[in-house]
Amino acid sequence: MDQELIIGKNPVMEALRSGRSVNKVFVSEQLNGTVQAKIMQLGKAAGTIVQKVPKTKLDHLTDGNHQGVVAYVASYQYAELDDLFARARERDEDPFFIILDELEDPHNLGSILRTADATGAHGVIIPKRRSVGLTATVAKTAAGALEHIPVVRVTNIAATIDELKQRNVWVVGTEAEATEDYRKLDGTLPIAVVIGNEGKGMSRLVRDKCDWTVSLPMKGEVSSLNASVACSLLLYEVFRKRYPIGE
Repeated sequence: MDQELIIGKNPVMEALRSGRSVNKVFVSEQLNGTVQAKIMQLGKAAGTIVQKVPKTKLDHLTDGNHQGVVAYVASYQYAELDDLFARARERDEDPFFIILDELEDPHNLGSILRTADATGAHGVIIPKRRSVGLTATVAKTAAGALEHIPVVRVTNIAATIDELKQRNVWVVGTEAEATEDYRKLDGTLPIAVVIGNEGKGMSRLVRDKCDWTVSLPMKGEVSSLNASVACSLLLYEVFRKRYPIGE
């Protein structure tokens, strides 16, 4: 399809601000007047039709959890790997990427995109097969971050890791058995952080391709953290090393 739905106030507003092609916006007649006015203003600036409709129409288009705002947008265009390197160069920064090895939960992907934006990552890399793609649920969970973080979809994660290493990017995996504490991670390096599948972790081939792995020490009884939570801790550790307090 050449268009898809974006659901929720923040994702729609960010899509309008970002310059993405937004075909039409529906707002509920019951939506807060201030929010309605803001969306009308953004829609006018973007040259997009904004139409007030009964809440039941939005309920019909979605599962009912729409916050009174739905938009039809042009289908998301995946980026290329070179786009991520170009983004790093534009910021005059060493590359900072996230590789997701067969992540399946759209809520996890959306949360990771949100944290990637917050921590200054230059992009996310996902596989084409056995992995969640960019869906309406991902966009809603990302709360607008999808408009600002490029996502690359590749055929082979292992081959992509090889290419990254050839381009002088260090690849760091995450696994419970790793002996290095993630707090020792040198986030100032050109780096790609690998997060594995929610249940299986990283595949053996991907793990073997990593330059090294780190673990997140735990004191409790639960054996592991949610994938998006673990990823957030690692991304903020890179952020902490790259942007010390006062700089």
